[in-house]
Amino acid sequence: MGPPLKFFKNQKYQELKQECIRDGRLFCDPTFLPENDSLFYNRLLPGKVIWKRPQDICDDPHLIVGNISSHQLTQGRLGHKPMVSAFSCLAVQECHWTKTIPNHKEQEWDPRKLDKYAGIFHFRFWHFGEWTEVVIDDLLPTINGDLVFSFSTSMNEFWNALLEKAYAKLLGCYEALDGLTTSDIIVDFTGTLAETVDMQKGRYTDLVEEKYKLFKELYKTFTKGGLICCSIEFPDHEEQEVETDWGLLKGHTYTMTDIRKIRLGERLVEVFSTEKLYMIRLRNPLGRQEWSGPWSEISEEWQQLTAADRKNLGIVMSDDGEFWMSLEDFCRNFHELNVCRNVNNPLFGHKELESVVGCWTVNDDPLMNRSGGCYNNRDTFLQNPQYIFTVPEDEHKVIMSLQQKDLRTYRRMGRPDNYIIGFELFKVELNRKFRLHHLYIQERAGTSTYIDTRTVFLSKYLKKGNYVLVPTMFQHGRTSEFLLRIFCEVPVQLRELTMDMPKMSCWNLARGYPKVVTQITVHSAEGLEKKYANETVNPYLIIKCGKEEVRSPVQKNTVHAIFDTQAIFYRRTTDIPIIVQVWNKRKFCDQFLGQVTLDADPSDCRELKSLYLRKKGGPTAKVKQGHISFKVISSDDLTEL
Repeated sequence: MGPPLKFFKNQKYQELKQECIRDGRLFCDPTFLPENDSLFYNRLLPGKVIWKRPQDICDDPHLIVGNISSHQLTQGRLGHKPMVSAFSCLAVQECHWTKTIPNHKEQEWDPRKLDKYAGIFHFRFWHFGEWTEVVIDDLLPTINGDLVFSFSTSMNEFWNALLEKAYAKLLGCYEALDGLTTSDIIVDFTGTLAETVDMQKGRYTDLVEEKYKLFKELYKTFTKGGLICCSIEFPDHEEQEVETDWGLLKGHTYTMTDIRKIRLGERLVEVFSTEKLYMIRLRNPLGRQEWSGPWSEISEEWQQLTAADRKNLGIVMSDDGEFWMSLEDFCRNFHELNVCRNVNNPLFGHKELESVVGCWTVNDDPLMNRSGGCYNNRDTFLQNPQYIFTVPEDEHKVIMSLQQKDLRTYRRMGRPDNYIIGFELFKVELNRKFRLHHLYIQERAGTSTYIDTRTVFLSKYLKKGNYVLVPTMFQHGRTSEFLLRIFCEVPVQLRELTMDMPKMSCWNLARGYPKVVTQITVHSAEGLEKKYANETVNPYLIIKCGKEEVRSPVQKNTVHAIFDTQAIFYRRTTDIPIIVQVWNKRKFCDQFLGQVTLDADPSDCRELKSLYLRKKGGPTAKVKQGHISFKVISSDDLTEL
């Protein structure tokens, strides 16, 4: 069973279609009339616009002609180039376009059943976290008989023109499509999660290991149904669409249509002096200006392969405008990748994507205010919404995406399209359950860009542990909705931190409500005991307070271990000490290496300290070999930390 479907304007396709067929009329959409307001916000189009149905534009109209990906697309007189790029991307993966264009065969014109044609179509978009169905009529804007916006060079094919109209209706009008990026549109068509890769910053041309790591990631993304496109930067507007020495266009978006790691046979190994080829196939949606370098159709490499070789290796081209490139040339020639991951299906029963809709809200009570502005507003920053997630294993790539509610529908009222948004990421205590109030010991693990785009993202390899993500607007005191999505190949259990301190209940009143909150960071344990010279020591920490304890990850084969392990405890009294134990992980029975016992009183120094390890038995027990470095902060204000 698929995700729940929302009906835009509460219009239901089948009901409206059957009503039109029963009445013997063609559908005319009362919510998106064929008039200027459906085109623009506050301006008129020079020239007379006539809205025509496809059968009035050509003799034999079709929704899709042949294979959806086999025809060139054109942006039209007033079309949007990112739209054409997104159409081209969408057509690559059948799992996506058949969702965006549902029941496409049922929607198709059938000359044998013209009495069943009602001039009505429906498309589906992923709109701010919800799959939304949009119904339209088939009236399209034309000037002198030509479509004003995008069209196919197969002049009787209309899927992209109708899809563009449905998208314009969803956003308010055709002008609302201005300013959207290719990634924005692909995400709205498919529900994928977009990440932008800066090829120059990644130094993929210079760093061989990073280059093959990128290939592996692109291959995995593509084979799981992801969509990938790439472009070449242009320093100034005059260089846009200027051809490079190898036939590529600057500022133009190319779509990835295949990616292959190819093992060569003995004969071809001798020809190419390598056992493997890392190859990428791209398509220019305009069907011209193809790559003219190595592995192009006119290249020496291509000519050295017979037709049978190409078929056996899978190096074939199924479309005009397609061409192959080696991984090296791909990294060398393109500057930006837009990688849109297919995150709609759980892998092996676990979720790769966590998402939540939240809101920045204003309240006079600081503890209830949720619009604190960016990190520069230190006094109010932590009043923003806070979300915690757990990375269960070291060095997993985590992609974090923050999308604000699209305000384009309010443009007629003079509101801006987007606010400046961003987010901060902090590594926090392993047992944190309540909101952050001050940043004393937390590590700032990352920050997104702050920009007035619809979506900002951050991609990082994170260590095992808990992280708090704080989504913000640049200015404090504003209200808006947002969608937060986090992708990782291991479950991260995203949840919001809503409470400021432990809840008052009969249970904790009977036991004693906490009066002191204590944060501790154990930086390191050094000079640990070895019984004999070649003994392997794999230390880890147990931090205890009463019946609650926190365990650190195990450090491998070292007597000088760096932990930076954090914990937080809400204590009824400082008579309940905090005990930090160091253990050696063994195959059968772990070895106790020593401990320190701390009163952690609010009046204690908050600077970094170092204490020798002792045997069990309190702060006066016998000293053991080794010492730990730590910082401990206590407060009798439960909302200070």
